[in-house]
Amino acid sequence: MSLAETVSKIDTLTEEQRNCIELCNEAVEICEWCADACLGDEDMEECARLCRDVTDLASLHARFMARDSQFSSQLAEACADACEACAEECEQHDADHCQACAEILPECAESCRSIASA
Repeated sequence: MSLAETVSKIDTLTEEQRNCIELCNEAVEICEWCADACLGDEDMEECARLCRDVTDLASLHARFMARDSQFSSQLAEACADACEACAEECEQHDADHCQACAEILPECAESCRSIASA
């Protein structure tokens, strides 16, 4: 069963929350790749740190949404901030993994901001 199929079975979620969970999980995957690829390169330390922040926050936020936590909106704001900072850092690097992050993270940030303001 795919993630989208699993998330669709959680009947307490809105379509906006389902989409945000999927985007958060996509952010986790791409940032794990990027952080791993940056390891060992002093010039990429900040990129790796920010990617790790995104992976932790986005993963936690997805889980909070899935269980309808009362703290989800606060976590959504933090996740959006981390996604924006990471995307800004990744935009500065030519590596494929960084460019992939810079492309994907703004959409996750926008979705999280929407959840935070709901």
